[in-house]
Amino acid sequence: MAEVPYCNPVHDDYFADPFVMRVGDRYLAFGTDNAPEGPVFPVLTSTDLVSWSRIGGALVRPEGVGTDFWAPEVIEIDGRWAMYYSAGQGDLDHHLRVALADDPEGPYVDQGVNLTPHEGFAIDPNPFRSADGELFLFYARDVLEGERIGTMLAVAPLLSTTRLGEPVDVLLASADWQIYERQRERYGRVIDWHTLEGPFVVFREGRYWCFYSAGSWQQPTYAVGCAVSDHPLGPWSEVDEARRVLQSVPGHVIGPGHNSLIATPEWGDVVVYHAWNEAVTARQMRIDPLWWTPQGPATDGPTWERTALPRGPGRSSAPDDVQDDARVE
Repeated sequence: MAEVPYCNPVHDDYFADPFVMRVGDRYLAFGTDNAPEGPVFPVLTSTDLVSWSRIGGALVRPEGVGTDFWAPEVIEIDGRWAMYYSAGQGDLDHHLRVALADDPEGPYVDQGVNLTPHEGFAIDPNPFRSADGELFLFYARDVLEGERIGTMLAVAPLLSTTRLGEPVDVLLASADWQIYERQRERYGRVIDWHTLEGPFVVFREGRYWCFYSAGSWQQPTYAVGCAVSDHPLGPWSEVDEARRVLQSVPGHVIGPGHNSLIATPEWGDVVVYHAWNEAVTARQMRIDPLWWTPQGPATDGPTWERTALPRGPGRSSAPDDVQDDARVE
């Protein structure tokens, strides 16, 4: 496979929180948009991760669960396709839900279940199958106790497509760069609010790696970090507090974040993420190759000039039977 040239963004329309999976010889992308009616979550298809075509909307819009639908991710479970997402009102009262389909493109039908009724706010679900076949759901939730307050990362066993086990913490806020807004009013309090969101987990190099976004997208400190663990339930530790996988580049890239990672036979691992356009009116899908070093994941991104996906797999391979990105060969 020859190099494939590209220049970010690879899709001009609004397409936030991009999740990409491989199905056969093509790639499907699911994302968040701001459409007020009709099917929820645009679906794109591509054979090279660079040229994308829209093929419809994934989710039959459910009634009575909110006006805003965010961050879909899909996994195959027992021969059907399960889409996990959040629904709520603006940035309030979001909870996790699940919809099922017989085809990866959809249509997905909501199953009428609030997966996180005991959470005050829950977003960004990432369904994950571990190396031994167990299923988990990583997500972001509000934590109102401790030294630092805000939205942080959790994981729960996925007992069935519609039922979660007891959640445990993955990462709590630990640094000022993770502050979303100082003196923010939330839950009747005025506090420095931290945000860790968009978890995405893969199994590489014999360990589990959790990518996440943190901070405020409006600040140059906004970035994608990474944590590592020997088990999906932890304990998790930061790969390197001073090292970021992706970070805002003033004057070029605004708010790169909420990534997924796709393992490709042609170009190795490719990180897929969004960033704001120059006018700050839309988040758009971007890609960059990612490889593995003794210190963890690395990339030249975020890029904004013409470059190329390199020839051949640019990483150490994960076991063939680990379908952490829900791909189906």
